[in-house]
Amino acid sequence: MTSRDLGELSGTVVLWGGALGNLSALMALESEVSRLGVPPDRVICTGDIAGYGAEGATCVDRVRASGWTVVAGNVEEGLATGRADCGCGFDAGSACDRLSGPWWTHAIATIGEGARAWMRGLPDLVAFSHGGKRHAVIHGGQTDRARFLWPVSRQPEFAQEIAAIESAVGPVNAVVAGHCGIAFSRIAAGRHWINAGAIGMPPNNGVPGGQFVVLDGQGAHIRRLNYDPAPSVTAMRRAGLTQGYDRALLSGIWPSQEVLPLTMRRRGAQVEVPEIEGGMPR
Repeated sequence: MTSRDLGELSGTVVLWGGALGNLSALMALESEVSRLGVPPDRVICTGDIAGYGAEGATCVDRVRASGWTVVAGNVEEGLATGRADCGCGFDAGSACDRLSGPWWTHAIATIGEGARAWMRGLPDLVAFSHGGKRHAVIHGGQTDRARFLWPVSRQPEFAQEIAAIESAVGPVNAVVAGHCGIAFSRIAAGRHWINAGAIGMPPNNGVPGGQFVVLDGQGAHIRRLNYDPAPSVTAMRRAGLTQGYDRALLSGIWPSQEVLPLTMRRRGAQVEVPEIEGGMPR
């Protein structure tokens, strides 16, 4: 396990993750960072820059050039080591597992060795202090990079991860994570657990767009990221990535909900979505 301590950060910090190969989302986040006036040393990514979308290579190039801090997600770890699958933590043989095959093959084929070498140097954990509180940034869990922790997960699950984090880097007041794709904030095991969500895939709420977190003097705030997904959907379809995540960018509903706890699954999740003509929803 490798870690990096950024020291004391003052002012607004942007915490985000899960571009997932969606260039439209990443460009929208870049615009939001610029609007907020946040410098590169106060933008931190929880990982998974490439993923379901077709534009992973471009997304990685832009993030590398940005000067932003990045924690290695399971996607970065898998690309860096040449793993045969995405390592997302899906149950073997599940719909999520089957759907991951095409986009992982695309990522392997399009992301070059220079980017993979950069990924090999990414930390597993980033620590920083802000407003008198110490924060740790991870991908999914400290004991398992691809562990899914949800808003409804049990306290002992969070406590296990917090204990592992503090064993590695000392006491923390807050943990910032990603991976599960749904932003949330809760108190767990006496610490503030913040999930920054994903910018590149909607949080299964029926509304296109992504999520990220702004940390300022008043605390951590979950923000919605609005953008037109049509260009990235078009890129996915041109690349043959039409297993359902292309439609999810338009409908706001994931193509499979098997990974979700039962209490978080949506009834009637299969909805009609617009076709795209000339790069825009019809």
